[in-house]
Amino acid sequence: MMRSLRALERTASTSRVLNLLAVEAESAHRPEYAQAPLFRNRTLNTAIVLKHRLRNDDIYLFDEARPTATKIIIPFDRKDLGLGGQSVFVGQRGWADLVVGACNAAGDMSRDLATLRLIDMLPSLDPFLLREHLRRHGVLVANCYFALSMADYENMQGFVTLEISRLIELAYRGSSSVGVGRAHAARLVEALLSTDVDERLEPLRDTLVMEGESFKEGVFSWKGFLYYKWMLTKLWPQLTTVGREIGRLIVTGNRDAETAKFLDDSRRRLQGAVLVERSAIMRTLKVYDDAFEDLIENGRPTAFRDFLLRAPEMFLSLGERVGVISHISSYWRYRFPQNEPLTIDVEEAIDILMDFEAGLSVPLAI
Repeated sequence: MMRSLRALERTASTSRVLNLLAVEAESAHRPEYAQAPLFRNRTLNTAIVLKHRLRNDDIYLFDEARPTATKIIIPFDRKDLGLGGQSVFVGQRGWADLVVGACNAAGDMSRDLATLRLIDMLPSLDPFLLREHLRRHGVLVANCYFALSMADYENMQGFVTLEISRLIELAYRGSSSVGVGRAHAARLVEALLSTDVDERLEPLRDTLVMEGESFKEGVFSWKGFLYYKWMLTKLWPQLTTVGREIGRLIVTGNRDAETAKFLDDSRRRLQGAVLVERSAIMRTLKVYDDAFEDLIENGRPTAFRDFLLRAPEMFLSLGERVGVISHISSYWRYRFPQNEPLTIDVEEAIDILMDFEAGLSVPLAI
């Protein structure tokens, strides 16, 4: 636990880990941090939340079988994660009482426990999916809780710069110097990816003819679509490789004819289902691409603005699909490192394939 907490502190991924201790360090000075917290209990609001694939020695904690769970880790010492922490799975037997005890809660924890149940419903913790899911259930939380991790921020910069380079040209069209647009490009990308919406985005606001809260919501939505597009540039090649490896998986151990048929059928279903998910994701992203193209090529800011204001309705379906295929890709590579033998015992093979199928079988509307 001590080593793992230190690793989470250094390499937290926004799709798997929500490091609320880091959020406090970065944003405690912001008024909205205290005004609209994720959790009202301060101890819980500085915990580490992660999506965890259950191991054999975890399953006994639950009354019902489930492949993954939301894990809450409350550090023993918030200033030294190396000392470890107390962990609880949402949904394990008696979990609510365990959370209340770990947080030394004297007041009512019903709102925080309900928020944990909502978080547990999601396949991932990416900030855009999480924010919209909570909003739809009436839990309004400050934007600073949904900031990109530093690693994601740095990796996205180049992608976003390329994606919006034409918009930058449009925003600074008519300037006396071509260099003006280039000089402001880095600032515009930095501002777009940051938590705050400030004066650096004024040229963008003017281009989109937006004001106040509608502009802030629009920027958040745009950032969300850029985040998913960036994630998918990495995911598609990984999934292609995983799909081939699923077909080449060598399953060892005795099995009857029914089990053998399940394994063969499941592998085929998974390979086909991933293609179906990809098509659905691409259809949703095309709505964004078409609206952006309309802005750039036809100079129609109202079309893109209207898209941004409608974008949150697409986050749940898009984010859930991306979360499911991201889980398949990341867990497969964790279980079968590159260039390692694709060999697995029959019982574990059934467990993994059923886990993957369970995620893909959930009907998600575009």
